[in-house]
Amino acid sequence: MTKAVQKISLSPSRDIPFNKLVLSQSNVRRVKAGVSIEQLAESIAQRTLLQSLSVRAIVDPEGNETGMFEVPAGGRRYRALELLVKQKRMAKTQAVPCVVREGGIAEDDSIAENDERVGLHPLDQFRAFQTLRDLGMSEEDIAARHFVKPAIVKQRLRLASVSPKLHEVYAEDGMTLEQLMAFSVAADHARQQQVWDNVSRSGYDEPFQIRRMLTENTVRGSDRRAQYVGIDAYEQAGGSVLRDLFENDDGGWLQDVVLLDRLVTEKLKVEAETIAAEGWKWISVAVDFPYGHTGGLRELEGIPVDLGIEEQATIDALNAEHDRLEAEYQDADELPDAVDQRLSEIEVALSDFEDRSMVYDAADIPRAGVFVSIDSEGRLTVNRDYVRSEDEAPVTDAETGQDADAPSTDGREITAPEHGTVISVAGPSAETEEDDEDATRPLPDRLIIELTAHRTLALRDALAENPAITFQAVLHNFVLATYYRFALSGSCLEIGLRTPTFPTQAPGLRESESAKAVEARYESWKARLPQSENDLWDALTALDGGAQASLFAHCASFAVNALYEPANRYNQGRISAHGVRTRLDHADILAQAVGLDMAQVGWRPTVDNYLGRVTKPRILEAVREAKGEPSVQLIDHLKKADMAKEAERLLDGAGWLPEPLRLVDVTSAPEQDGEAGPLPEFLADDEDRDSASDDDRPELDAAE
Repeated sequence: MTKAVQKISLSPSRDIPFNKLVLSQSNVRRVKAGVSIEQLAESIAQRTLLQSLSVRAIVDPEGNETGMFEVPAGGRRYRALELLVKQKRMAKTQAVPCVVREGGIAEDDSIAENDERVGLHPLDQFRAFQTLRDLGMSEEDIAARHFVKPAIVKQRLRLASVSPKLHEVYAEDGMTLEQLMAFSVAADHARQQQVWDNVSRSGYDEPFQIRRMLTENTVRGSDRRAQYVGIDAYEQAGGSVLRDLFENDDGGWLQDVVLLDRLVTEKLKVEAETIAAEGWKWISVAVDFPYGHTGGLRELEGIPVDLGIEEQATIDALNAEHDRLEAEYQDADELPDAVDQRLSEIEVALSDFEDRSMVYDAADIPRAGVFVSIDSEGRLTVNRDYVRSEDEAPVTDAETGQDADAPSTDGREITAPEHGTVISVAGPSAETEEDDEDATRPLPDRLIIELTAHRTLALRDALAENPAITFQAVLHNFVLATYYRFALSGSCLEIGLRTPTFPTQAPGLRESESAKAVEARYESWKARLPQSENDLWDALTALDGGAQASLFAHCASFAVNALYEPANRYNQGRISAHGVRTRLDHADILAQAVGLDMAQVGWRPTVDNYLGRVTKPRILEAVREAKGEPSVQLIDHLKKADMAKEAERLLDGAGWLPEPLRLVDVTSAPEQDGEAGPLPEFLADDEDRDSASDDDRPELDAAE
């Protein structure tokens, strides 16, 4: 016989005047959390009471109902109604919907009501806000009605716009909220899903990696081009910007790179045409010029524009304020932020006065030119007063009246304003290289050139810091040229002094630590040398031995040419056809002598300078050498672009170098046998010169 199922009975509901309700001490909630009483009161005022109160009748000692009711569950709603009564926005006799409980324990009711309450899943919140927006509510209205800031509404609406397929993954706890936030950077659902497929398989699914993949074909708002044009101007021209509502994005990501480059070029051309009115022969315009672009050009000597009385007074006042602040805080362990900022402002203002316009000889301007570009901060940079060698004695075409030796622009755009100045605009060079994904083929010649350009510059810097090695290298070059008929090519020092140029611009070369060190050293010596070459001999004579040696090393370092050159017989093999070392062999010897480590001087493999330029097997080989086979297995299934990006991350800080940059162990190097010897007498310090004896001087063995 089947037992009858007992039916349940629900507690009855009643409308009870508010003044007949009191807050029960049986309510288990003691800690305030969530929406405030004030916000809840506003919500009730807008929407009325959405949930009934749970109440119990209060009885006297004899068990008779008193007509009053206590509220063990719903205390926050009771407090909100109480506040509305105090504010006279609700009558104290207002009927309140209540569920009247009988039996059981009041504390049990209170616990159950709070435990069984389940808040909305975040995804439901996002979608609900989107529904309100679709129904016509503004973001500000939604924020006001739900007691959040408008920025929160924007964030939730942005999350609601992510691909529905990714919403499903998030709802099933397949991704974190932080990952979903990262996907909100881009609006393309197909791209979002493609990136999720890649990162979920590879395991490289950190939010920063997702953002990087979604924005790989864009330009950061902090890029020099974006800073120069201005994001507002870019957007007014029809460009779109991706913004991250959850993290600082430095201005976002500009999607239309072609438009941005066009705006930059147009703005630079306008600046160039204004400068052309000064009468220069040529103006070269580029976003950024390659390292050493002024090599071989003569720089005009100009005179700074005279300062006016007011300008000089401003300079004096700034200097006085600077001295006063430094004296006032000279004993302070740390400057106050306001003082530190003011000192920086003063230094910038004084620097502007120092960089004021120059006045040049009127006869020189028509034969000289100007470089117009933008610096790393997006500020306009104008470098005037450079004369090309062919313009020292200008040749005029009798028919056209223009210079016959007009600068070549390599097919780039040329404009000729009314004043006759030739303006050349440099554009990005197009380079396409076929890529065999299935073979570890030799490195491309262009890539080896770029890599050895980095090494050449670093080797110059290292030699300049080692006067003794540099002197020995120069002496070695002289002895080769004097005593060994076929050995002239066996040195990477091109004594002349002729500074070799870089035939191609390697990515990051101009911003490298070696470039900065070489430039700083150059400018430091330039400030110490006389303006006229007629005074140079006396100035050098006045230097002590150490200063002469440092200057000697500095100048000699510019002769370094450790560049790989395709089809050049000086590069091929460890030993040349005549049995002597080649230029690159000698570069290895010098690098070993000065202890050159390209990783320590700042070179690291990136997508631009190596990983994006080689085949997939080469990328995997680099990761395998640096991190081992487990790391290779993390990326070997990726497409090449993604593989290169992840390899860059894996190799960061590992100190890995491609073969052309490695320090070769030259075990049979006759040029370097132990420590470098002492400097010769004419380069030694006075103290060393006095103490040196004939026995201390190295003798030259007879050549066999």
